[in-house]
Amino acid sequence: MIPFPLFLALKYLRPKRSFVSVVTIISVLGVLLGVAILVIVMAVMTGFDNMWREKILSFKPHLIVVNQMGIIRGENELSERLIEIPGIIGVAPCIQTQVLVSNEKGTSAPIAIGIDPVRAASVTKAPHNMVAGKFDLTGDSVVVGIDEANRLGLEIGDKLLVYSEVTMQAMSNDEFYLPEELVVTGIFDMGMQKFDAGVILVSLRAARDLVGLETGAYAIYLMTEDPFRFGEYAESVRAELDLGYAVRSWKDEDRVLFEALSHEKGLMGALLGIITIVAIFCVTNTLIVITYQKTNEIGLLKALGVSSWKIMGAFVWLGWIQCIVGTIGGIAVGFLVLHNLSRIAGFLSRINVEAFPKEIYGLSEIPWMTSGRDISFIALFVMISCTLISLIPAARAVWLDPVEALHHE
Repeated sequence: MIPFPLFLALKYLRPKRSFVSVVTIISVLGVLLGVAILVIVMAVMTGFDNMWREKILSFKPHLIVVNQMGIIRGENELSERLIEIPGIIGVAPCIQTQVLVSNEKGTSAPIAIGIDPVRAASVTKAPHNMVAGKFDLTGDSVVVGIDEANRLGLEIGDKLLVYSEVTMQAMSNDEFYLPEELVVTGIFDMGMQKFDAGVILVSLRAARDLVGLETGAYAIYLMTEDPFRFGEYAESVRAELDLGYAVRSWKDEDRVLFEALSHEKGLMGALLGIITIVAIFCVTNTLIVITYQKTNEIGLLKALGVSSWKIMGAFVWLGWIQCIVGTIGGIAVGFLVLHNLSRIAGFLSRINVEAFPKEIYGLSEIPWMTSGRDISFIALFVMISCTLISLIPAARAVWLDPVEALHHE
């Protein structure tokens, strides 16, 4: 048997050709749009966070060992020791430096990462994301990102002149380091503009020539079985190192990026939450109109002995029903839009509207990911807000005097 407050609420929601029916529909649509926008934005922000994390972890090392005193000597022996640590699955000595590359079609200033060719595949997934050529760092080879290749018009076999700080400064009155001439052997596509346009990979020997070293490395890159257990693995690595060495994790390297994403997601959620509350106020307006129109009926119910709490419950149910329908509809519309983001972006690109340029957002596609936690939070937020706001017209109905209500015109 349906409780009386719910029965009364359903009675007031029966479709009629009146102004109230139109206002009710508009109120539900307002909640629906507010929830849909909140679902879409939260999913995209979560997707950004997860995809950036995934792209960074697929290209960059999970842990980096550096010598606080400068160059790491005996890097091969140290690498052999570190690879024996449980949980470490890849080790490679590396040199990272800013360079200037040029050919007859232009110049750019990427970061050159020199890696031991034998160990390179163990510390980066670039070999699994080749779109042209092969991942070959032997000799005077260079592997570039797809955006860098497009910028300079590079193809497999083309030559690049690579300048570093050392090659552009005089070592004596009549001696200069010459730029390195490297041959493009492969082009990778990591789907992230930061790597595809800003990084080139060379051999450790070529990197040493660029920075003026005979032996040694700037750092040792480590890959782990689980990148999210970096704290545990970092402690194991520190126990194996001598004094003067430091260990940095991927989270330390990109802390600013992930903190910015977290703050932006929170800020966007708060702003869109305010928009959703504004939409919920439409429900309040509907309830106030219904309360005013049903004043006589409310007075009659009170005169017949119906308790004020049941009448209040009816108007709370009335608000709940509108918000529940709006919330379910909003979540459904949100998922519908999310599952068709690529088609929407493709349609916009056909009318010369670039909705998601890679050079701005740094990713080749629109990322999104929903979680039960986010959806539950949105639904709970809407229902709590709806309950609190529904109490305003419900309180008016409770405090109506039956005699005055029956004389209401």
